[in-house]
Amino acid sequence: MIDQTFLKRARQRLLKMHFESGVGHIGGNLSSLDAMLLVFHEFKQLEDEFILSKGHSAGALYISLWSKGLLSESDLQSFHRDETLLGGHPPVSGIPSIPFATGSLGHGLSLAAGTALAKRLKNNTTHTYCLTSDGEFQEGSTWEAIIFIAHHCLDNLTVLIDQNGLQGFGNTHEIASMSPLQEKLKGFDIEMLIVPGHDLNCIRDALQKKCSRPKFIILETVKGHGVSFMENKMEWHYLPLNEMQYQKALSELECV
Repeated sequence: MIDQTFLKRARQRLLKMHFESGVGHIGGNLSSLDAMLLVFHEFKQLEDEFILSKGHSAGALYISLWSKGLLSESDLQSFHRDETLLGGHPPVSGIPSIPFATGSLGHGLSLAAGTALAKRLKNNTTHTYCLTSDGEFQEGSTWEAIIFIAHHCLDNLTVLIDQNGLQGFGNTHEIASMSPLQEKLKGFDIEMLIVPGHDLNCIRDALQKKCSRPKFIILETVKGHGVSFMENKMEWHYLPLNEMQYQKALSELECV
Protein backbone atom coordinates (compact mmCIF):
# COMPACT_ATOMS: atom_id res chain seq x y z
CA MET A 1 0.00 0.00 0.00
CA ILE A 2 1.26 3.46 -0.81
CA ASP A 3 1.68 6.04 1.94
CA GLN A 4 2.52 9.72 2.43
CA THR A 5 6.27 9.08 2.12
CA PHE A 6 5.68 7.46 -1.25
CA LEU A 7 3.47 10.36 -2.35
CA LYS A 8 6.08 12.90 -1.27
CA ARG A 9 8.79 11.27 -3.37
CA ALA A 10 6.48 11.06 -6.38
CA ARG A 11 5.53 14.76 -6.09
CA GLN A 12 9.19 15.73 -5.84
CA ARG A 13 10.04 13.68 -8.93
CA LEU A 14 7.16 15.31 -10.78
CA LEU A 15 8.48 18.78 -9.93
CA LYS A 16 12.01 17.80 -10.95
CA MET A 17 10.79 16.56 -14.33
CA HIS A 18 8.81 19.74 -15.00
CA PHE A 19 11.57 22.03 -13.74
CA GLU A 20 14.30 20.41 -15.83
CA SER A 21 12.16 20.61 -18.97
CA GLY A 22 10.88 24.14 -18.27
CA VAL A 23 7.27 23.02 -18.71
CA GLY A 24 4.17 24.19 -16.85
CA HIS A 25 0.77 22.56 -16.21
CA ILE A 26 2.05 21.69 -12.74
CA GLY A 27 -1.04 22.66 -10.72
CA GLY A 28 -3.38 20.13 -12.29
CA ASN A 29 -0.72 17.44 -12.12
CA LEU A 30 -0.42 17.89 -8.37
CA SER A 31 -4.19 17.81 -7.89
CA SER A 32 -4.56 14.47 -9.69
CA LEU A 33 -1.31 12.66 -8.82
CA ASP A 34 -2.42 11.14 -5.50
CA ALA A 35 -5.47 9.38 -6.91
CA MET A 36 -3.61 8.31 -10.03
CA LEU A 37 -0.84 6.67 -8.03
CA LEU A 38 -3.37 4.88 -5.85
CA VAL A 39 -5.15 3.45 -8.90
CA PHE A 40 -1.90 2.24 -10.49
CA HIS A 41 -0.41 0.72 -7.36
CA GLU A 42 -3.41 -0.77 -5.59
CA PHE A 43 -6.23 -1.27 -8.08
CA LYS A 44 -5.29 -1.42 -11.75
CA GLN A 45 -4.46 -4.96 -12.85
CA LEU A 46 -2.14 -5.71 -15.76
CA GLU A 47 -4.88 -6.02 -18.38
CA ASP A 48 -7.01 -3.15 -17.06
CA GLU A 49 -7.06 0.15 -18.93
CA PHE A 50 -6.36 3.62 -17.57
CA ILE A 51 -7.42 6.58 -19.72
CA LEU A 52 -6.29 10.07 -18.78
CA SER A 53 -8.98 12.36 -20.13
CA LYS A 54 -7.38 15.53 -18.69
CA GLY A 55 -4.39 15.09 -20.96
CA HIS A 56 -2.53 18.18 -19.75
CA SER A 57 -1.82 16.19 -16.57
CA ALA A 58 0.37 13.84 -18.57
CA GLY A 59 3.23 14.52 -16.15
CA ALA A 60 1.33 12.79 -13.34
CA LEU A 61 0.64 9.85 -15.64
CA TYR A 62 4.32 9.55 -16.57
CA ILE A 63 5.32 9.66 -12.91
CA SER A 64 2.76 6.95 -12.12
CA LEU A 65 4.14 4.74 -14.89
CA TRP A 66 7.72 5.46 -13.75
CA SER A 67 6.81 4.51 -10.17
CA LYS A 68 5.57 1.16 -11.48
CA GLY A 69 8.76 0.56 -13.48
CA LEU A 70 6.98 1.09 -16.81
CA LEU A 71 9.04 4.18 -17.67
CA SER A 72 12.73 4.72 -16.90
CA GLU A 73 14.69 7.64 -15.50
CA SER A 74 16.02 8.38 -18.97
CA ASP A 75 12.43 8.44 -20.25
CA LEU A 76 11.53 11.09 -17.67
CA GLN A 77 14.64 13.09 -18.57
CA SER A 78 13.36 13.29 -22.16
CA PHE A 79 10.04 14.84 -21.09
CA HIS A 80 8.87 17.48 -23.56
CA ARG A 81 12.15 17.43 -25.48
CA ASP A 82 12.83 16.79 -29.16
CA GLU A 83 11.89 13.31 -30.38
CA THR A 84 10.49 12.27 -26.99
CA LEU A 85 7.54 9.98 -26.46
CA LEU A 86 6.73 11.95 -23.31
CA GLY A 87 5.04 15.02 -24.69
CA GLY A 88 2.93 17.56 -22.87
CA HIS A 89 -0.09 15.37 -23.63
CA PRO A 90 -0.10 11.56 -23.78
CA PRO A 91 1.26 10.24 -27.09
CA VAL A 92 -0.64 8.57 -29.92
CA SER A 93 1.56 5.47 -29.73
CA GLY A 94 4.84 4.14 -28.37
CA ILE A 95 3.92 3.60 -24.70
CA PRO A 96 1.91 0.37 -24.26
CA SER A 97 0.34 1.56 -21.00
CA ILE A 98 -1.21 4.60 -22.73
CA PRO A 99 -4.03 3.47 -25.03
CA PHE A 100 -5.05 6.88 -26.42
CA ALA A 101 -3.66 10.33 -27.09
CA THR A 102 -5.79 12.74 -25.06
CA GLY A 103 -5.85 16.41 -24.26
CA SER A 104 -8.65 17.69 -26.43
CA LEU A 105 -10.75 17.97 -23.30
CA GLY A 106 -14.05 16.17 -23.13
CA HIS A 107 -13.11 13.21 -25.33
CA GLY A 108 -11.47 10.87 -22.84
CA LEU A 109 -14.69 9.79 -21.17
CA SER A 110 -16.15 8.73 -24.53
CA LEU A 111 -13.01 6.69 -25.22
CA ALA A 112 -13.31 5.06 -21.82
CA ALA A 113 -16.99 4.28 -22.39
CA GLY A 114 -16.26 2.64 -25.73
CA THR A 115 -13.40 0.68 -24.22
CA ALA A 116 -15.55 -0.60 -21.37
CA LEU A 117 -18.36 -1.66 -23.71
CA ALA A 118 -15.91 -3.37 -26.08
CA LYS A 119 -14.47 -5.40 -23.22
CA ARG A 120 -17.93 -6.47 -22.12
CA LEU A 121 -18.85 -7.54 -25.65
CA LYS A 122 -15.68 -9.66 -25.75
CA ASN A 123 -16.56 -11.22 -22.37
CA ASN A 124 -13.43 -9.62 -21.00
CA THR A 125 -13.70 -9.18 -17.24
CA THR A 126 -11.05 -6.46 -16.90
CA HIS A 127 -11.79 -2.94 -15.67
CA THR A 128 -11.44 0.49 -17.21
CA TYR A 129 -10.47 3.59 -15.21
CA CYS A 130 -10.81 7.15 -16.48
CA LEU A 131 -9.59 10.36 -14.85
CA THR A 132 -11.32 13.57 -15.94
CA SER A 133 -11.22 17.21 -14.89
CA ASP A 134 -14.18 19.19 -13.57
CA GLY A 135 -13.75 21.65 -16.44
CA GLU A 136 -14.55 18.87 -18.90
CA PHE A 137 -18.13 18.88 -17.68
CA GLN A 138 -18.60 22.08 -19.66
CA GLU A 139 -18.19 19.93 -22.79
CA GLY A 140 -21.23 18.42 -24.47
CA SER A 141 -19.38 15.23 -25.43
CA THR A 142 -18.80 14.49 -21.74
CA TRP A 143 -22.54 14.44 -21.08
CA GLU A 144 -23.16 12.32 -24.18
CA ALA A 145 -20.65 9.84 -22.80
CA ILE A 146 -22.44 9.74 -19.44
CA ILE A 147 -25.77 9.04 -21.18
CA PHE A 148 -24.06 6.16 -23.03
CA ILE A 149 -22.38 4.84 -19.85
CA ALA A 150 -25.61 4.88 -17.84
CA HIS A 151 -27.68 3.42 -20.67
CA HIS A 152 -25.34 0.45 -21.04
CA CYS A 153 -24.81 0.18 -17.27
CA LEU A 154 -21.05 -0.09 -17.68
CA ASP A 155 -20.24 -1.41 -14.24
CA ASN A 156 -16.74 -2.29 -15.48
CA LEU A 157 -15.92 1.43 -15.60
CA THR A 158 -14.75 3.74 -12.81
CA VAL A 159 -14.60 7.48 -13.49
CA LEU A 160 -12.57 9.76 -11.24
CA ILE A 161 -13.29 13.50 -11.47
CA ASP A 162 -10.49 15.85 -10.40
CA GLN A 163 -12.60 18.67 -8.99
CA ASN A 164 -10.01 21.35 -8.21
CA GLY A 165 -12.29 24.24 -9.18
CA LEU A 166 -9.89 25.90 -11.63
CA GLN A 167 -9.36 25.78 -15.38
CA GLY A 168 -7.30 27.57 -17.99
CA PHE A 169 -9.08 30.94 -17.77
CA GLY A 170 -10.11 31.06 -14.13
CA ASN A 171 -12.49 29.55 -11.62
CA THR A 172 -14.91 26.97 -13.02
CA HIS A 173 -17.74 28.72 -11.14
CA GLU A 174 -17.03 31.91 -13.08
CA ILE A 175 -16.34 30.43 -16.53
CA ALA A 176 -19.33 28.11 -16.98
CA SER A 177 -20.59 26.86 -13.65
CA MET A 178 -21.80 23.30 -13.28
CA SER A 179 -21.85 23.55 -9.48
CA PRO A 180 -22.77 21.56 -7.61
CA LEU A 181 -21.68 18.90 -10.08
CA GLN A 182 -23.08 16.08 -7.99
CA GLU A 183 -26.57 17.51 -8.36
CA LYS A 184 -26.25 17.42 -12.15
CA LEU A 185 -25.10 13.79 -12.04
CA LYS A 186 -27.85 12.56 -9.71
CA GLY A 187 -30.30 12.10 -12.55
CA PHE A 188 -28.19 9.35 -14.12
CA ASP A 189 -28.30 5.70 -13.10
CA ILE A 190 -24.76 5.70 -11.73
CA GLU A 191 -23.04 5.15 -8.40
CA MET A 192 -21.68 8.50 -7.23
CA LEU A 193 -19.29 9.15 -4.38
CA ILE A 194 -17.66 12.37 -3.17
CA VAL A 195 -14.36 12.13 -1.30
CA PRO A 196 -11.45 14.34 -0.21
CA GLY A 197 -9.13 13.98 -3.18
CA HIS A 198 -5.87 13.90 -1.22
CA ASP A 199 -6.97 11.48 1.51
CA LEU A 200 -5.63 8.06 0.54
CA ASN A 201 -7.96 6.14 2.83
CA CYS A 202 -11.07 7.91 1.53
CA ILE A 203 -10.08 7.41 -2.10
CA ARG A 204 -9.18 3.80 -1.38
CA ASP A 205 -12.56 3.13 0.24
CA ALA A 206 -14.38 4.66 -2.72
CA LEU A 207 -12.41 2.59 -5.24
CA GLN A 208 -13.01 -0.59 -3.21
CA LYS A 209 -16.76 -0.13 -2.94
CA LYS A 210 -18.61 -2.84 -4.80
CA CYS A 211 -21.52 -1.72 -6.95
CA SER A 212 -23.57 -2.94 -9.88
CA ARG A 213 -23.60 0.41 -11.69
CA PRO A 214 -20.93 2.62 -13.29
CA LYS A 215 -18.96 4.32 -10.54
CA PHE A 216 -18.22 8.07 -10.57
CA ILE A 217 -15.92 9.38 -7.83
CA ILE A 218 -15.73 13.15 -7.35
CA LEU A 219 -12.33 13.97 -5.89
CA GLU A 220 -12.37 17.28 -4.02
CA THR A 221 -8.81 18.36 -4.74
CA VAL A 222 -6.53 21.40 -4.54
CA LYS A 223 -4.77 22.66 -7.63
CA GLY A 224 -1.05 22.78 -6.86
CA HIS A 225 -1.55 20.57 -3.80
CA GLY A 226 1.38 20.56 -1.37
CA VAL A 227 3.09 23.72 -2.63
CA SER A 228 1.84 26.83 -0.82
CA PHE A 229 2.44 29.36 -3.58
CA MET A 230 0.71 27.14 -6.16
CA GLU A 231 -2.35 26.06 -4.23
CA ASN A 232 -5.63 27.33 -5.70
CA LYS A 233 -3.78 29.66 -8.09
CA MET A 234 -5.02 29.65 -11.67
CA GLU A 235 -1.65 30.78 -13.08
CA TRP A 236 -0.10 27.43 -12.13
CA HIS A 237 -2.21 25.90 -14.85
CA TYR A 238 0.51 27.33 -17.09
CA LEU A 239 3.67 28.55 -15.37
CA PRO A 240 6.97 26.67 -15.24
CA LEU A 241 9.17 26.82 -12.15
CA ASN A 242 12.26 28.99 -11.82
CA GLU A 243 15.18 27.85 -9.65
CA MET A 244 14.04 29.68 -6.51
CA GLN A 245 10.48 28.42 -6.80
CA TYR A 246 11.68 24.90 -7.44
CA GLN A 247 13.85 24.83 -4.32
CA LYS A 248 11.05 26.31 -2.21
CA ALA A 249 8.57 23.75 -3.53
CA LEU A 250 10.95 20.88 -2.76
CA SER A 251 11.52 22.12 0.77
CA GLU A 252 7.77 22.42 1.39
CA LEU A 253 7.13 18.92 0.10
CA GLU A 254 9.90 17.61 2.35
CA CYS A 255 7.86 18.80 5.33
CA VAL A 256 4.58 17.21 4.22
